[in-house]
Amino acid sequence: MQRFQRIGILAHPLRPATAPLAQTVARSLEQHGITTWTRSVWDAVRVRSLVRGSDLVIAIGGDGAMLRAARACAPENVPVLGINTGYLGFLTEISPEEWENSLPALLEGRYWIEERMMIRCEVRRNGVPVIASEALNDVVISRGAIAKLVQLETYIDGGWTTTYYCDGLIVATPTGSTAYALAAGGPILPPELKNILVVPVAPHLSMDRPMVLSQGATVEVVVEPHTVAEVVLTVDGELLASMKTLDQVVIWASDSVSRFVRLRDRNYFYRSLLDRLEPRVPSRPGQNRLGNSPGSGQNLP
Repeated sequence: MQRFQRIGILAHPLRPATAPLAQTVARSLEQHGITTWTRSVWDAVRVRSLVRGSDLVIAIGGDGAMLRAARACAPENVPVLGINTGYLGFLTEISPEEWENSLPALLEGRYWIEERMMIRCEVRRNGVPVIASEALNDVVISRGAIAKLVQLETYIDGGWTTTYYCDGLIVATPTGSTAYALAAGGPILPPELKNILVVPVAPHLSMDRPMVLSQGATVEVVVEPHTVAEVVLTVDGELLASMKTLDQVVIWASDSVSRFVRLRDRNYFYRSLLDRLEPRVPSRPGQNRLGNSPGSGQNLP
């Protein structure tokens, strides 16, 4: 495993309590001879320049902080470790209380890197690209504040598939399958898959089933000319653009890959998910289904 020499710490810009934690993390790393930088105000251009040349970025916050950190770090191939100070923290790895105990495993290389696909979206107006972005969770084309249906012509690999009459359309990664797409009735996809998921939101008299597309598929969504409602495009929950009729949104697998530092077992995903959906205890306390104690096998190299 790579020895870390330069590590960045990103505190949550809207949670002041994360700034002191960022300083604590920086001090403990510097005591081990590691150069650090910290930021609590996220300027995308500035953060991207700091990420370049770093060995690791530690994001402090919840899943929103992890999504923003992933978008900044993936193009530079820099892994992210998440410290959870949010609500669910499904993408994060440790709590603030676990930081000191986790540090030796991190510095000694007793971790593994989980890779997750991202998607890229491009808005085209009159056939000309006007804005583009990448997403780890999802790209959503939806109505604005007024509760009127939007009409979205949808093409897969260049062929017309259907026209949705709905509140919105979610185009998600496997990571995003456990976010908004799950709330809208979509399936759960394992994070190692590289498939795109399409889920309509509140469809009316139109296709109401989610679709899992083949690896490498391209999705094109066109705002139908008869749409009168405001249409907006969000990327990982952040507004990217207001859409006009006949605007196109083209979505495909990105060349960038998010990389997360994991200290837990490689099979952590399903247990972590189910603990949030329906907390349970094993029939034999202290044992998992393989007969091992819950803590065994952690911090795998």
